[in-house]
Amino acid sequence: MTTARAAAPERHREPGAELLDALAGEALGWAERNRDRFRLPPDVTTTADPNLTIKPLGELAELTALIAACHPVPDVRARAGRLFSHAWNETRDGDLFAELVRGEPQAAYPVEVYGVFARAGLRNAVVDDLLRTTTALRGWRLARDDHTRTLSVLNAEARIGLPQHADFGAVLAHTGLGRLPEPWLLECRTAYGLTHDVFHLTDWGRDRTRLSPASAEYLRLWLPAWVESWLDEQLWDLVGELLAVTACLPDAPFDPVAWQRLADARTADGALPEQGSPPEPGAGDVFLACYHSTLVLAFAATLARTATPIPDRTATPIPDSEAPR
Repeated sequence: MTTARAAAPERHREPGAELLDALAGEALGWAERNRDRFRLPPDVTTTADPNLTIKPLGELAELTALIAACHPVPDVRARAGRLFSHAWNETRDGDLFAELVRGEPQAAYPVEVYGVFARAGLRNAVVDDLLRTTTALRGWRLARDDHTRTLSVLNAEARIGLPQHADFGAVLAHTGLGRLPEPWLLECRTAYGLTHDVFHLTDWGRDRTRLSPASAEYLRLWLPAWVESWLDEQLWDLVGELLAVTACLPDAPFDPVAWQRLADARTADGALPEQGSPPEPGAGDVFLACYHSTLVLAFAATLARTATPIPDRTATPIPDSEAPR
């Protein structure tokens, strides 16, 4: 099942465009070479840890869907499209979500991940019927762990076409982006919350006009200091997310030093560790240490290459037969 692809108009090639294109392309190349690690195990709906199975696949789908829709370089779009198609194929055309919802009708993560595919026009009729029932339950309206997570669920409901269980603006008002706290109070956990407030508000950078002028000015003022601070701590994954947020600002500034620092922190094959240096061979799982930050790098570089809000169009999943083996 496919939908129409249309890229956003290419941004004029400003200084840094070549670096950004290389970072996005090489990051996706690494993900393609490691795509077997995004495959789901046979016990995915029973004993497997969803944080090590469903979560990486959902992150792959979320970020490659956007890249495949809007990156100005055809080869980068094609790589992202193959990865997005791979993610959908792993769900068995959505049948996976029916099993997950039946097993955990109160869980948010199957709805959030299914929403990524539904936004791209990939639907499963059984899942749609199940979700109309489970999301109408009183228990579905219970408070989530935090307001940022609630924004994620509300976005998923909108993508699927379900009634939103709470008012998006009212929930946003209680988040870091809504409160605009004193900038020196930001620490790693709340910084990730702030970046995701922006992603959920703007639909992962597709509609950057939804940032209020007050929020945009707050971020424009303090993002450089936050980026510099977490560059010093070598928290590359968080820096990548902050640069993605920077790219969502009107007339987004470009920080060549920060981007070059991320480029220099990569491994020889294009992977970016979440922090510090990647594990030495035999000392840890390089994939788990690098996959999220590497995808974030491709995502942030893509947003930085688009000058205008991204059209509300979706990626074309490329048939699995066309993907590299």
